[in-house]
Amino acid sequence: MSEASKKIILSADSTCDLGDELRSRYEVNYYPFHVILDGKTYGDGVDLVPDQIYEVYRARKILPKTAAINTAEYIEYFRQWTDQGYEVIHITLGHGLSATYNNCRLAAEELPGVYVIDSRNLSTGSGLVVIEAAERIAAGMPAAQIAQEVQALTSHVNASFVIDTLEFLYKGGRCSALQMLGANLLQLKPCIEVNNADGTMDVGKKYRGSLDKALAQYVKDRLAGREDLRYDRVFITHSGISQERIDLVKGEVEKLASFREVYVTRAGCTISSHCGPNTLGVLFMTK
Repeated sequence: MSEASKKIILSADSTCDLGDELRSRYEVNYYPFHVILDGKTYGDGVDLVPDQIYEVYRARKILPKTAAINTAEYIEYFRQWTDQGYEVIHITLGHGLSATYNNCRLAAEELPGVYVIDSRNLSTGSGLVVIEAAERIAAGMPAAQIAQEVQALTSHVNASFVIDTLEFLYKGGRCSALQMLGANLLQLKPCIEVNNADGTMDVGKKYRGSLDKALAQYVKDRLAGREDLRYDRVFITHSGISQERIDLVKGEVEKLASFREVYVTRAGCTISSHCGPNTLGVLFMTK
């Protein structure tokens, strides 16, 4: 890193789901989201992991709630760096999904040199934005310019997931019993698409049949025949799924597009608690 870039700290909400290796490579500091399970508050990925959520759900049919990081928490968190004269670039979960962006923006107004980027996304959709910021920090670009350039790139993130079961969305109040029953009876695997204008989610195509068949068709639908792909990296991000299915998806991705790097990461508690196990997405950027 250049001398100038050493003065910029890169930070993100834990919901960016980069995994340990990429988090270390790009020197990303995380602020863990709050996950409230059975009356106790945990830090996402700190003292609670998705498999524990699934265990509690299977045993007691209890799902956690997630809570946004508040402004006071962000101020305290950023101060560890701003008090030493560092600038901070922080990437948040999309504003359409959580109050975290607004809370973070208010915190930044109280401190010098804190730049907040609304990823307008979730999971590794946000992670792609974090890496864009990291590369610019490494190149020695000023923090204000990084924030401006990277915020503009958020509209080029393509993020979506195929959901195996609507049970977790139903239990979390995000779909009706009728929708869940209909999907189960018809063996439907809905594709959830992220709107990169604000990070909200919409239901796209509904795949019929087995999960393996749905995943293979989903990858084709996302990548086949596209001329607007950026080939530097793609994420295959899942909420806990078999290695065989990861290999199936990876094989389809590699057949359809020559990405230089294919990253496989696991979604944290915040994402997993909403969608349940066997959810998988292919996330990338367009030109």
